Amino acid sequence: MKKYFYAGIAIILLMALALVAYGAWLNYSDEDQIARRMDERGLQVGGVRAKMMDFHPTVSIDAVRFSSESMTDAVALADGRILHWYVGKNSNVRKGDILLSLGNEQIPLKIQQATSNVKRAEAALAQAFSAYQRQERLMAKEATSQEKYEAAEAQYLAAQEALRDAEAQREQFIVQEDWLNVVSPVDGEVLIIYQKEGAYVQAGMPVALVGNFDRLKFSLNLPDAATRYLRVGDSSLLTFPDQWNMGKAYDTDFGVGNQGWKQKVEARLVDIVPPLGAPADVRRAVWEVDNSTHLLEPMTYTGVTMRLRPSSKCLVVPISAMADASHETVFVADADGILHRRNVMAGADDGKNIEVYSGLSEGEIVVSGSLDGLEEGMKVEIVLDGE
Repeated sequence: MKKYFYAGIAIILLMALALVAYGAWLNYSDEDQIARRMDERGLQVGGVRAKMMDFHPTVSIDAVRFSSESMTDAVALADGRILHWYVGKNSNVRKGDILLSLGNEQIPLKIQQATSNVKRAEAALAQAFSAYQRQERLMAKEATSQEKYEAAEAQYLAAQEALRDAEAQREQFIVQEDWLNVVSPVDGEVLIIYQKEGAYVQAGMPVALVGNFDRLKFSLNLPDAATRYLRVGDSSLLTFPDQWNMGKAYDTDFGVGNQGWKQKVEARLVDIVPPLGAPADVRRAVWEVDNSTHLLEPMTYTGVTMRLRPSSKCLVVPISAMADASHETVFVADADGILHRRNVMAGADDGKNIEVYSGLSEGEIVVSGSLDGLEEGMKVEIVLDGE
């Protein structure tokens, strides 16, 4: 009996050991399969397909300087003391309008003296003319000598010249008298008054700044890739930032309608240097702004965004797909989910998408979003945006 009892216990122990070994093998096998499946599954990342779409390139401008071609100083052309200003600051004026009058006691005296000189020259001319006519008559009768006739003729010609000189000098003083009225050099607005009534100014001294801000210009130096869509005559939309603090360079009434929301201004491209047909790495593009609403002044504004129009059909990907700050590299996923680092040539962006005009084809999948830790050859599981 003992023999069968011990045999039964041995069989039970062997079965228990077999069960433990089988459980350990199953556990190891499951962990190996899970690990293998995880390796095959790969990292999950977001992705998008490169696609063709209507595209409005956008340029973010840290600082843009607006300028006016119709802004210049009104300059005194004669010495004198300011007697009266006929305009004030922010007054609208036309070219040739009198801004102020100067007083100079010497100029009226010089005009009076020059007038007296003209009268004496006229009298001398009349006397010389009379003597010349008498000698001419005598010469016809052969009652005078050739020398006397020629002397009378020379005196007559000299008297004519002396009268012309006297009249020219008087005209010069009369012009100087006109210069005592300082006029506006351009149509526009009186921006700055440099001198007050009673101040003495000299010829050539600025007395006021006059400007016309109805049309302003600004220019940008852009890389050639960003000018591919520019055409002279096309318009762009300038957007100024939220809570725009309207600065003033000349303390004008401009910008009185600003309420602080996103201000938008239309700009028209008027010139590209060098022209698009000439090879260049950088081009200077010049825009003109219709500022008849008097929202802007010729000064520097910051945080401006320019959206180019009209739109163009382009191959684009999200800016978040760019793997480097210079926008020259993306990660492309093949059909097996293997990543490949790809060099591309990108152009302008619209703040969300960026154009790619070489190195990528329509429909190819690029990784977008967080690109930290991605490497060439890594296997990933792509979650396509919108699919």
